[in-house]
Amino acid sequence: MTESSEASPLPLRGSVVQLRAWSLDDVPIEESWRLGDHRWRATDGPYFTSPTDEQIRSRSERMRRELGKGNDTFGYRTLVVADLQGALVGNVSQYAIDETGWTAVGLAIYDPAHWGRGYGTEALSLWVDLLFRTRPTLHRLDARTWSGNTGMVRVAERVGFQLEARFREARVVKGERFDGLGFGLLRSEWEARRSS
Repeated sequence: MTESSEASPLPLRGSVVQLRAWSLDDVPIEESWRLGDHRWRATDGPYFTSPTDEQIRSRSERMRRELGKGNDTFGYRTLVVADLQGALVGNVSQYAIDETGWTAVGLAIYDPAHWGRGYGTEALSLWVDLLFRTRPTLHRLDARTWSGNTGMVRVAERVGFQLEARFREARVVKGERFDGLGFGLLRSEWEARRSS
């Protein structure tokens, strides 16, 4: 993210979570949530091929190397979602849909003990605000999910994303068909919500 010249606004604190940069201490925690059969993985794109344990460990090693050199190579592509004491509870991410700057956001809250308690809604709100604030040419954000991920659907709607696309029965999870969903949020809609 190179559009903004303002100093890093991190960490961003809300009432239940904060967004902050990655640290070396986060790597083994993140890795432990990616390895194994945790509940969050059943909702986070279960129709994609899961990375192997070897790929997860390799990713962790790259993170350790870069963070150990003082390089936060993830920049604002992904940030830690932490509780107010700083403990990692998930992450937010962004990725390009195409080269024009069309961008989608992602969110993962790992421990089900944190689900339904406002962590995801606040984390995504902080993330959307940061992206619009630091990328002045960003016109819209997308959020993609599936109809079986009711938690993410609720979070997207609470933050102000509108359902723009429903791809009927496009996702197959454990032999059952679900709709693929595309949500969108315009900068003007976000600014109107913030000023109200």
